[in-house]
Amino acid sequence: MNKVNVLIIGGGISGLAAAWWLTQQGVSVEIWEAASRPGGKIQSTQEGGYLTERAAAMLMNFRPEVVELVRDSGLESVKTPRQRLAEARRYLVRHGRLSALPMRLGPMLVSPLWSLRGKLRLLAEPFISSGGLEDESVSEFITRRLGREVLEKAIEPFIAGTLASDPLATSAAAALPRLVALERRYGSITAGVLVNRLLRRRSACATDTFSFQGGMSTLVTTLAQAPGIKMHTGYSVEELVREQGAWRVTATTPQGQRSLSARHVVVTTPAPVSATLLTPIDHGLAELLRGIDYAAVSVVHMGMDRDAVEHPLDGTGFLTPKRESAILTGNLWMSSLFPGRAPAGKVLLTSYLGGMRAPQAIDWDDERIAAQALKTLQPLIGLKAEPEMVRVDRHREALPVYHGAYQKRMQAIESRLRQLPGLHLEANYKGGVSVRDRLVCGQAVAKRILQGRQLLSPIDAEMAADKVEAVSGLQGAVTE
Repeated sequence: MNKVNVLIIGGGISGLAAAWWLTQQGVSVEIWEAASRPGGKIQSTQEGGYLTERAAAMLMNFRPEVVELVRDSGLESVKTPRQRLAEARRYLVRHGRLSALPMRLGPMLVSPLWSLRGKLRLLAEPFISSGGLEDESVSEFITRRLGREVLEKAIEPFIAGTLASDPLATSAAAALPRLVALERRYGSITAGVLVNRLLRRRSACATDTFSFQGGMSTLVTTLAQAPGIKMHTGYSVEELVREQGAWRVTATTPQGQRSLSARHVVVTTPAPVSATLLTPIDHGLAELLRGIDYAAVSVVHMGMDRDAVEHPLDGTGFLTPKRESAILTGNLWMSSLFPGRAPAGKVLLTSYLGGMRAPQAIDWDDERIAAQALKTLQPLIGLKAEPEMVRVDRHREALPVYHGAYQKRMQAIESRLRQLPGLHLEANYKGGVSVRDRLVCGQAVAKRILQGRQLLSPIDAEMAADKVEAVSGLQGAVTE
């Protein structure tokens, strides 16, 4: 039977990142992806001069691992920084109008967004004793540390808009790991921020927001075409079996059925898909995966004349608290964020609707979902004309929601994986949903595989890969 060092099931950003980091250490990797292209939900589309993103619209980074990947993969030359116009402001809907959201403590304390009581509660944060439940919700954590007003006006829109989740049910440790870690280490968020600024100012990686020429699909294409990665699309895995110290994996492919033996298998598919695959191996592990819920999100792209919008669009966009909008959670001003997103004299606005706040919206037709987005946008940015371009992308399983005792669930999953050597789970239900998180987690799983694990020698791996290609070509000749 053909052998490989590492087989990755799933060619989304999690699988591509893991594969890329492994190949940097000379490890041969195959990726089997069921769809006709790699990238998962990430896909950039050109339409009438507008460049739209089906899912992830940008990469917001503060991790050195991502800087390294961008540099060493050759992506630095096609990196597109955020435009200066978009650095100016971030907005929040308040009383039916857009209000600039202060990002620093000083401006926050004089902002009309917060009541005097809310400001005083915020200032009291360093004096609040640490503690709380082991796996408390975002709502419980933020209310305890910063007060109810910060939760309702800032954190709830963030959780609903960027994670499509409900702060009442979302695990704080999973969704806000940095804030929770600051409290646990320093006893207060404020104290933690001050200490980190004093001790790590020079060594910390600078925060950077960027995309790429051609959109986020450029990231996917670059990783998928990296030397050492053998990408196969249209490969639907049917069976995974532990056999003689390795894993036998069988898939239905365009050339017929194919099996191989891998020392390590990295499963990066969504939790429900992974659960089905793993049920015969470990029913308990599969049930833990089935317990992970996903939020549905509709993405509405609208292109229009710049003169049709009264607002200066001098920022990244806006988020909407639940009391301001039950359906639309946020809007990005893509043509303000990055160049080349709209034709000259035009703007591109991307709205996000649904999530756990309004799961029913995923079943609305294009006309209704676009009408809802327009209804919300018109008074906020002063729309004076209908858009010339409308595109709707739907994701019924857009994002995993870190609801319930999520940390305990992850610990239970890790415990069961320790009984299955050579099997790894690495998807956005573990470690964060952003592209940044997935690139960092990809390096982490690569390190786990490399540390003290037996792999094929480079010569053996090359011979095995050649045999696989020969068999695949033979199967193609027979079936055609």
